[in-house]
Amino acid sequence: MHLPRIIARLIVVAVPFALANPWVAEQSGTTAEFRGLAAIDTSVVWASGTAGRVARTTDGGLTWHVDTIAAARRLDLRAIAAFDANTAFAMSAGPAEQGQAKIFSTADGGATWTEVYSSDTKGVFLDAIAFWDRAHGIAMSDPVDGKLYLIRTEDGGKTWTHIASDGFPAMLPNEGAFAASGTCLTVGGPSDVWIATGGAAKARVLHSTDRGSSWTVAETPVISGDSGAAGIFSVAFSDLKHGVAVGGNYRRARDTSNNVAVSSDGGATWRLAKGPLPAGYMSAVAYIPGTNGQDLVAVGLGGTAVSKNGGESWAIVDATGYNSVAFAARDAGWTVGPRGRIGKWAADPARPLPADHHVWHPR
Repeated sequence: MHLPRIIARLIVVAVPFALANPWVAEQSGTTAEFRGLAAIDTSVVWASGTAGRVARTTDGGLTWHVDTIAAARRLDLRAIAAFDANTAFAMSAGPAEQGQAKIFSTADGGATWTEVYSSDTKGVFLDAIAFWDRAHGIAMSDPVDGKLYLIRTEDGGKTWTHIASDGFPAMLPNEGAFAASGTCLTVGGPSDVWIATGGAAKARVLHSTDRGSSWTVAETPVISGDSGAAGIFSVAFSDLKHGVAVGGNYRRARDTSNNVAVSSDGGATWRLAKGPLPAGYMSAVAYIPGTNGQDLVAVGLGGTAVSKNGGESWAIVDATGYNSVAFAARDAGWTVGPRGRIGKWAADPARPLPADHHVWHPR
């Protein structure tokens, strides 16, 4: 779903409690807006954004290498998936009929990129991409002709095929997904996948157990509608049963709303989190590994929110706007946002960083 360009501005919110510098600022060396984010391990992280820009670190953020995919200079790479320091897939969001629905792959750390998917089908607008393993992956678009539009790979991303939508649940009027962080779609186990939606009268979560061949759908209490501005922006699962969906209204980044729902049955049913809920709209959410599904971090234009009880209650811990968040380990978390903003999670805020931490190398 299209998100209009928003002029970044300082948003001041009340901070109920605060971590000491929850994010340590990294210097990316670019003003591109980052939305795509993939944290592979404690060393390797990829990010993608406007003007075909891709950033990569292989040393835990000590240095960042920023590149431009030559064939994507005019594209907005709103999602990225990666396996390691060499292999990644960057996805562009935008109308397919204008040449903006593409997937690129690299096998040499971003030195070269190959276009592996392109569509000119009217209505296709890619939102997210994810892989279950090195062979099997899925990407999604906004609905076409009232049905989910999904593509799938079974050969490690070399080729992608459209999944026939016969038997898929009908989408509601104005329903779609938000290409805000690449996390409106998430996968789990060998074959489960969830998709979160908004824009319609109800915000819903769709679930497949067979890699996207068939789907069930569940309504959630998350705010939705407002001419496509409100709904679920991100969904995450700690296992095949327990999940959290976050969102809100991106036009009202500071407003309080019903913006968090939780599930304990694999997404079959959802209920409003007990609260307090985070103020503003949340663009992305991620579980912190090693916390038994209890600790989560959510980010949005209104700041960063933390939950310590499986998503039931939240507190704003930082007022800086971000688009995406991802964790590779308990002390290896990352966030990205407007104007090349990259932050590293300060698991131990008192721990000093190396003197050369803020270094970047364009190529």
